Amino acid sequence: MLERNHNEEAAATIAEISAQYYRIALVFQGGGALGAYQAGVYQALADAGCEPNWLSGVSIGAINSAIIAGNEPGRRLQRLEQFWQTISGRDIWAFTPEGDIYRDIRNRTSSWMTMTMGQPGFFKPRNPNPWFQPPGADGATSFYDTAELKDTLESLIDFEVLNNGKKRLSIGAVNVRTGNFVYFDTDKGRIGPEHIMASGALPPAFPSIRIDGEYYWDGGIVSNTPLQYLLDQKEDRSALVFQVDLFSARGVLPRSMPDVLSRHKDIIYSSRTRQNTDNFQRIHALKMKLLDALKRVPPDQLKDGEKELMADYSDAGVVNIVHLIYQHKGYEGHAKDYEFSRTSMREHWETGLEDTQRTLRHRKWLTMPTNVDGVAIRDLQREDPT
Repeated sequence: MLERNHNEEAAATIAEISAQYYRIALVFQGGGALGAYQAGVYQALADAGCEPNWLSGVSIGAINSAIIAGNEPGRRLQRLEQFWQTISGRDIWAFTPEGDIYRDIRNRTSSWMTMTMGQPGFFKPRNPNPWFQPPGADGATSFYDTAELKDTLESLIDFEVLNNGKKRLSIGAVNVRTGNFVYFDTDKGRIGPEHIMASGALPPAFPSIRIDGEYYWDGGIVSNTPLQYLLDQKEDRSALVFQVDLFSARGVLPRSMPDVLSRHKDIIYSSRTRQNTDNFQRIHALKMKLLDALKRVPPDQLKDGEKELMADYSDAGVVNIVHLIYQHKGYEGHAKDYEFSRTSMREHWETGLEDTQRTLRHRKWLTMPTNVDGVAIRDLQREDPT
């Protein structure tokens, strides 16, 4: 009873802190099977009363974001769990002995089954193989068919709720013809299942998705995190941003070929989020210094546009970025993003839940920045105060 009261008090405090911000944003990176970690992150935030009003994602992050934004509060976690149970519904072994070596063998078996059989409710192999199909045929440009994913999304997402404006959703994709990164945003237009599928259409595994006469691939080809899109918005309002990455830019020196393949994938898909946040903080600080300098100039000596610049910078809001990064286990290997076993899914989910709960215990990290430039960046893995 005492523990329950303590948890309720902690949740009330976090809800009170988060209510001070205009925007609570949850930003999800791509990462395939590792995306269950993001579901655990959302569960911890929802349990703490820190409900995001803007969700943004790429690839599997777009799917998780859309399921959250496309359901009423009481159904969000249930629908997330349905999705992950559906796509990880194939049993690998009845029992896995303890020890990393056995988990490694089981994970290799699971990823091999994914490649040869696909995943329930998600994708299945082309037959015949695209190498044996003529150019221009429907199945000539991808190894898997994702028609099942459309059915899954339509069964789990209420697209009227998703587009009703109560939560903002933005998801990233790449125009195949132009190579330009594109964001589908409920603030700018209606989002349907095809937009979500486009964000996760990673070639050559999955086919491009046709939307309004253009074809789109996975946004991770250009940038595996949509954080920059959020930071580039012109609204000068306070924001608490939870950036959730599934690949870590930092890691140990590889000692084997599997280690090389795994580390290579981490570096490619980490998208250098820390570099983006550091650059944002640096630019924001320069704006504040320029504002301070302009305030020292007599009003009658200000040049054209400088008064407008002062007004713009004076209204700049505060931004607090809390960065969570999944730290992969040694036995996961380079196939970790397409190893969809039920055991791994539960492990990823629980890790996301625990990491976020640890972060939320340090409530000073959530309070509005009081430093001069109005930007704070927190990283559990770098700053762990425990």
